[in-house]
Amino acid sequence: MTHRTVTRRIQAQATSDGAGVKLKRSLGQSNGARHDPFLMLDEFFSDEPADYLAGFPSHPHRGFETVTYMLDGHMLHEDHLGNKGHLRDGGVQWMTAGRGVIHSEMPQQEAGRMRGFQLWINLPAAEKMRPANYEDIPASKIPRHSLGDGGEAILIAGQCQLDGVTVCGYINGLDGQNLSTDPIYIDLRLKEGQSSHITLPKAHNAFIYVYEGQAEIGEHIIPSTCSALLSQGDTLTITASGDCRLLLLAAQPIGEPVVQYGPFVMNSNEEIEQAMRDYRDGVLTSD
Repeated sequence: MTHRTVTRRIQAQATSDGAGVKLKRSLGQSNGARHDPFLMLDEFFSDEPADYLAGFPSHPHRGFETVTYMLDGHMLHEDHLGNKGHLRDGGVQWMTAGRGVIHSEMPQQEAGRMRGFQLWINLPAAEKMRPANYEDIPASKIPRHSLGDGGEAILIAGQCQLDGVTVCGYINGLDGQNLSTDPIYIDLRLKEGQSSHITLPKAHNAFIYVYEGQAEIGEHIIPSTCSALLSQGDTLTITASGDCRLLLLAAQPIGEPVVQYGPFVMNSNEEIEQAMRDYRDGVLTSD
């Protein structure tokens, strides 16, 4: 049995996206700050409406998946397929862009807290041109698992073992859903001094993102708004320094070239140029 250790820390950096939404970006702040198949992780968190009201007006994607997890707030998703989803406290929006999606994500509140995360997961070359898909998952459908001592795991996707108990997220590729990277996505909430022992698929790449408090993995301390990329292995032990909340993410690596230009993620410059032409010519989303 091999224990996973921290190989790299990536402190989130302040930036903005969409029409000026303020956020913090850890993975994805540069081409070298990725962890196959994970391309980007953004955290948005503000009580100031001016930081988020402009939202994310209509824009395209091709070649990957976006997963938006809302802790607090209300966002409306609309896309060219006719999908319309209200993302509220604790809910998740899982969108596979595939060949192409044109969508918007706009705040539906004029005051109060807007807090959540957007994760980009790459698709293998064989699936980059698959039909787009969208699923809106309310908080009531997402399983929650008690860790004892006041700790809790919110199980968004995948299957693993937490403290010797096999747990399954709402989205579970083992149940036949077409997620070739077999992603695991858990919101882990630990009380001061509490440890959680996690068994992940050995071949998966994994990382954590601490969004409240700080966590310890071996001799490494991971502060708030910081990602920690992990080595390969079977088991992972995370200990909370004070009350701690973090995202645990793992998936099967793809091992293919990644070429990104803004909202398009393909395998070559030629494919990026084709995506740009398709968007310009109004056929990005055509079969």
